[in-house]
Amino acid sequence: MNGESARPRRIWLHVVLFLVTFVTTTIAGAWQTGVDVFSLSLDPRELAAGLPFSCTLMTILLAHEMGHYLMSRRYKVEATLPFFIPGPSIIGTFGAVIKMQSRMPDRKSLFDIGAAGPIAGLVLSIAAVLLGLRLEAPPQTGPDIALGTSVLFSFLVRLALGGLPQESFELHPVAAAGWVGLFVTALNLLPAGQLDGGHVSYALFGRRHVRVSQLTVILLLVFGFLGGWPGWIFWAFLILLLIGVRHPPPVDSETPLDPKRKLLGWLMLATFVVTFTPNPFPIQDAIIHEERPQQPEGREGLQRTKRKEDRDERATKLASILSDDHARRGRALHL
Repeated sequence: MNGESARPRRIWLHVVLFLVTFVTTTIAGAWQTGVDVFSLSLDPRELAAGLPFSCTLMTILLAHEMGHYLMSRRYKVEATLPFFIPGPSIIGTFGAVIKMQSRMPDRKSLFDIGAAGPIAGLVLSIAAVLLGLRLEAPPQTGPDIALGTSVLFSFLVRLALGGLPQESFELHPVAAAGWVGLFVTALNLLPAGQLDGGHVSYALFGRRHVRVSQLTVILLLVFGFLGGWPGWIFWAFLILLLIGVRHPPPVDSETPLDPKRKLLGWLMLATFVVTFTPNPFPIQDAIIHEERPQQPEGREGLQRTKRKEDRDERATKLASILSDDHARRGRALHL
């Protein structure tokens, strides 16, 4: 009774955090398109340029968290509404979370609740990428931000454009938000601790999940130290020191998953592999921008970027490095 009466009184917190995060993601989206969001003379109407990015990203995050929440309600597992986390980052948020307030009854419910969020977010992220790749990107003027690519993102580019472009091109903010959605999906599907991927892993492997979790930490350290993104080192220590490599067992921890869920569980782990980006923010792109020749404008093959010295200081380009060969040859996709 206390829990039920407390929920209406606290719903304002969820609403406020959602609205604040919507504002911060809109500001981030406007900044990506070149709006000087730090200017004292900023016209608030200029922030509307960030709405395609923020609306898309917030929809993806909301779908992810509501997938968890609605599945929790189905299994009568107490859970909070989503807490959105605004933040001073290039996307304007640190994501969203829900808090489980009761123990999972069995491995079946653990799997369904853990997988529902990533599946919902993944579907909308793929849709956003495919739609955004078919939209003409608006002119952009801001700082260059390099983005890496995953196996799935490269496949979606081939699917939407008929192949991998050989030169750089602009990407619509809707597709950029889709890229973020795929990245967030991969982070959540890390098969470690009590992350979504950890729920799936425990449901599949039971108490042996701790070995999978430990292996995940080791691989993150390898990617972080050996040419990948240093941020993976942070995630490895976040799992070790805060999240933990172990997973609390459900009430019934012995009954295994049925064959359908086992198959879906392996597909979820495969989804993690194809959405994982070893180097999501490649630093070598700064060199690529200086080497890139000026390209003509036009929707045919998507709009090309100019040489870095010809660009405005405020220009925003989110670049995607398709391979080491593209990096060596000075070619990149622009998101």
